[in-house]
Amino acid sequence: MKIYLHLDFKKLTNCYLVVNEFTRKALIIDPCKISNILIHQIEEGDYDLSAVLITHKHENHYRGLETLKKIYDFSVYAADNELSTDKNVLKGEGTKNIGGLNVEYFSLPGHTADSIVYKIENVLFTGDVIFAGTIGSSSCSYTKRYLANGIKSKILSLNDDTIIMPGHGPLTSVGAEKQFNLDLDASPIV
Repeated sequence: MKIYLHLDFKKLTNCYLVVNEFTRKALIIDPCKISNILIHQIEEGDYDLSAVLITHKHENHYRGLETLKKIYDFSVYAADNELSTDKNVLKGEGTKNIGGLNVEYFSLPGHTADSIVYKIENVLFTGDVIFAGTIGSSSCSYTKRYLANGIKSKILSLNDDTIIMPGHGPLTSVGAEKQFNLDLDASPIV
């Protein structure tokens, strides 16, 4: 598996192109802005864009979706009915084979009701659930506690070397977040 990071400098949003090197199939996670560089990478790599995965319904994470639909034929996976195609609405937890990659997913609401995290091999694509050193914004203290508890049980329980690729900012790891994320200190959240 290869992963290419594409940054929308205007909105400072991360977009990821994930490629299965054996099948030449590709996925895009959070198509924020579709640049010539991204299209060139797909075309020059002779990749077959088979799916787009969306972490949550905030426009800066899916605004490039319509552009991609004009160029490629692919499935859209999301927890939101309006964004997903066919029967690709993801709820709860599960695993799907997409483009020859085993994509685990789990719901992690708190930032938004439809926040979903994708795990491919030892890499998490978290959208706005967790960033390097902090967690996603929430509408109130209850949802922030709810999100923090979800992160502790579903993300911090993974191996320390699990890579976190967030919707904004630099990459991090589960181990680094256990040690340095001030929103997830060691005290239990009730």
